[in-house]
Amino acid sequence: MNELTTYTLLCLTSFFTLINPIGTMPIFMTMTSELDVANRNHTAKKASIVAFATILVFAFSGQLLFKFFGISVNSFKIVGGVIFFIMGMDMLQARLSQVKIKDSEIKSYVNDISITPLAIPMICGPGAITNAIVLMEKATTLEMKIILVASISVVVLLTYLILLSSSRIIKLLGETGNNVLMRLMGLIVMVIAVEFFFSGLKPIMTDLLK
Repeated sequence: MNELTTYTLLCLTSFFTLINPIGTMPIFMTMTSELDVANRNHTAKKASIVAFATILVFAFSGQLLFKFFGISVNSFKIVGGVIFFIMGMDMLQARLSQVKIKDSEIKSYVNDISITPLAIPMICGPGAITNAIVLMEKATTLEMKIILVASISVVVLLTYLILLSSSRIIKLLGETGNNVLMRLMGLIVMVIAVEFFFSGLKPIMTDLLK
């Protein structure tokens, strides 16, 4: 397996598990329960576009932020690994989302929930942002950068399509199926977290030992 194929698989699997459209579906349905089909679809479309744009902005400006604040990529990998691991633990326990919305507040979100909390932080959360910055740092060639942008596009498009079909998918999977799939994705996120953590820790420890 060559480097580009490995990088493509890493981009697709990591973004899909971290964006976690399956886990977003029940929350999306709750927040749009009072909307008709047309408005619900519009909300899903707008949220996907906002999330896509936000991830791209962080992917391409992340290195500039590092230089401005004097942050090393390795330190960010360690923090990202910790974030991924915590998210993976939540997913492994089938906790669908950390975003809590009271019943009395649902109506106040109807006007513009597509931007917050749906796009940010539910679709484009800290995990996806961290992943974009770290993977862009790994993209040493133009081909890899194109693969990264394409992978983000594919995953966000899949998220949009899943949100459009959320009612049927939740009904098809059932509560048990949804929880099983959530736990499987959580396990993958935790594996990625360990890889990121030690890939950042190793260079730092090497420098300290010198």
